[in-house]
Amino acid sequence: MPRPIIIDCDPGLDDAIALAMALRSPELEVRAITTSAGNQTPEKTLRNALGLLTLMRREDIPVAAGASGPLMRELVIADYVHGKTGMGNTHLPTPAIKPSAHGAVELIASLLRAGPEPITLVVTGPMTNIALLLAQHPELKGSIERIVFMGGGMNAGNTTPVAEFNIFVDPEAAEMVLKSGVPLTMAGLNVTHQALVLPQDIERIRQIDNPVAQAVAEMLDFYLPLYLSHPRGLPGAAMHDPCTIAWLLAPQLFTSVERWVGVETKGEYTLGMTVVDYFQQSGKPANVEVLTGIDREGFIALLTERVARY
Repeated sequence: MPRPIIIDCDPGLDDAIALAMALRSPELEVRAITTSAGNQTPEKTLRNALGLLTLMRREDIPVAAGASGPLMRELVIADYVHGKTGMGNTHLPTPAIKPSAHGAVELIASLLRAGPEPITLVVTGPMTNIALLLAQHPELKGSIERIVFMGGGMNAGNTTPVAEFNIFVDPEAAEMVLKSGVPLTMAGLNVTHQALVLPQDIERIRQIDNPVAQAVAEMLDFYLPLYLSHPRGLPGAAMHDPCTIAWLLAPQLFTSVERWVGVETKGEYTLGMTVVDYFQQSGKPANVEVLTGIDREGFIALLTERVARY
């Protein structure tokens, strides 16, 4: 039986590629897409989600708009990474579907209540919607099989010296989720910076003759130069959000450890840092499965094979 999932995202180039993988994977049943503000403004991330489902011919999936900004802070967006629309230079089709009349929290809650089995939540943007869900509907925690999220990291950040973007945008929401007691899997920068699409991989995708593969190649063309000029000297584009889908599809591609993780919400220099108790010094029980390594070639093969299914 396919695993039921709900994807909460802020598309965003790498969110789009994660969706492309998920929507042609029979192992997964995508029951809804909900959107958050993050990579771009809430209006643009919602439009991008609708346009992506139109491109990918999955107009059957409900889409709901989420919170317009973080719980307690002003919204920070990553237009310097994803461009003025959030899709780089890629022009999505005019959406053939409209968003749900329900907001993200209401849609997720209704699906959790209705499902005969627990549902996995895949979060590839700031965790605002999920924090609100847990606060407003604590009785539904048992209906969440697991939360798999892209965020944080063990060693360094990409927005500040120690904070990753998704967590930095809404650290209070992330801390609420990490304290929730729901099973958690974290795909942080320490693993996503190993999930690199190299220039030759982009050419391999470009050779696939379908509209989604062509769009993905175009997105990667926009995304790659950012990483080639990165101070870390990365030789390819880091596939942050697709790591969440890849882990659900092929966990054998990853290594991981169970550790306690918290989010710094008050630090003068460390706001948004995910504090990972790697050496188990805090005495606190593990609350997160932290992904630590990935078989890059296996990941690229999986990504390419799923995009070729369109």
